[in-house]
Amino acid sequence: MKILNAHQINQKTKRLAIEILENNCEETQIILAGINNNGMAFAKMILSAMKSITIVQPEIILTRIILKPANPLQEEVLVEMPLKNLENKVIVVVDDVANTGRTLQFAMKPLLNIIAKKIELAVLVDRKHKSFPVRPNYVGLELATTLLNRIDVEIEAGENGEKAVYLN
Repeated sequence: MKILNAHQINQKTKRLAIEILENNCEETQIILAGINNNGMAFAKMILSAMKSITIVQPEIILTRIILKPANPLQEEVLVEMPLKNLENKVIVVVDDVANTGRTLQFAMKPLLNIIAKKIELAVLVDRKHKSFPVRPNYVGLELATTLLNRIDVEIEAGENGEKAVYLN
């Protein structure tokens, strides 16, 4: 069942971009750190929306957080940008879906080795049943689902050629 179409995803992305800019209006630089592929694609969408909103804005830098959610305890979590470049910066960790909170928690692991000015979380879809103590600051859509439900996000054009979010 489709729960968000391309137009709705774009609307939610623009709203999240506005919220991030409003909450960080005094900053000269914001780091958008997308988790793996879908998180990075969503971070790029947020960046594009931010650029379309205003002429005067902070410098926005994209980076990727790479982890293997299937076994994050045994794999090193990597950030494409050197950690020292994240010192004293506002970092917004971006992902498509927050399920249990596990991926978001492990994605923050390397960021705990630096002193960031602020770390925030942004997700397109937030599921209500968290197993880990993670709460996103910016949420496109919040859903109460069962543990058996699955959320599939097609950030880039999917099988039918458009962005969409599905509840299966």
